[in-house]
Amino acid sequence: MTLPAPLPAFERPQSGPLVDRYGRAHTYLRVSVTDRCNYRCTYCMPAEGLKWLPRTELMTYEELTRVVGAFVRLGVRRVRLTGGEPTVRQDLVTLVAHLAAIPGLDDLSMTSNGERLAGLAGPLARAGLRRVNISLDTLDPEQFRALTRTGDLRAVLAAIDAALEAGLTPVKINAVMARSVNEGQVVALARHFGPLADRVQVRFIETMPFRDAARVHLPAAEMRAMLAEHYTLEPLEAPQGGGPARYWRLRESGLAVGFISPITEHFCQACNRLRLMVDGHVRTCLSRDDTPSLRDLVRAGADDAAIEAALREMVWAKVAGHEAHLDGDAFRAFEGVMTAIGG
Repeated sequence: MTLPAPLPAFERPQSGPLVDRYGRAHTYLRVSVTDRCNYRCTYCMPAEGLKWLPRTELMTYEELTRVVGAFVRLGVRRVRLTGGEPTVRQDLVTLVAHLAAIPGLDDLSMTSNGERLAGLAGPLARAGLRRVNISLDTLDPEQFRALTRTGDLRAVLAAIDAALEAGLTPVKINAVMARSVNEGQVVALARHFGPLADRVQVRFIETMPFRDAARVHLPAAEMRAMLAEHYTLEPLEAPQGGGPARYWRLRESGLAVGFISPITEHFCQACNRLRLMVDGHVRTCLSRDDTPSLRDLVRAGADDAAIEAALREMVWAKVAGHEAHLDGDAFRAFEGVMTAIGG
């Protein structure tokens, strides 16, 4: 696999959309609203947890709204709230209402582990949230408890029901698959959600290359082969917005299943995503953490023009892609831990 090459004789634009030197326009922003999480998922953080950022280092809702507004003025049209776990941050409904009111923002969604979502789904929908992705790696209660170290499967299933009732559709189930851990759940999840095919999608995700993830890596092709033993897979066109998942429909149930495969079928050449972390750092690539903090820029009194100029500079410096799909000396694991980044 290869990475994109810079466009020849291409200079950083001073206006228009957020474009990098590879010609990729960025229209999708993931916003981490907290580094805290009420789970301790085995692939996401150590069992003992992490040292959380002091609250003074978190961007306030006003700061987040202002910075997201700058992204939208520069062409971002889709925003997804992440964490940590976004529902553990107090008064999340207020932030959703502020972001939903930004002119030019077409789509506001959220990724959640679902533990606290059932009671928030309705208020969040009324505040302007459009859709939710809910993490669910297994339907086995004991395995679920082991993978999350603290989670209650019943709460997550109730959250899915509440999200459907609130109209936060399609609900996308995010399932991280690991070899010799939960690979048997590929077919089980497809069967469980088949009857909800008109309102639910299931996305199977390769483990991200943090720490020892390579040891349990399960390629997307193998997951599709598991499903093909029971279903007829029909390829679907890529959904509007250019997300990372590649979709198939299971002919027998109508369920759309997606595969997010950053290692075996990486999508760096078409990447249109940026990540705003809760401390104000922007990850222009999921694998990197080397940009200055927009939080500090805002708190230093920067005006909107200065914030927009900083964003253009960061995006222009974006790397061609991660190297975790490469072999030998070229391999480079992702920096940090997943919960502090927000996916």
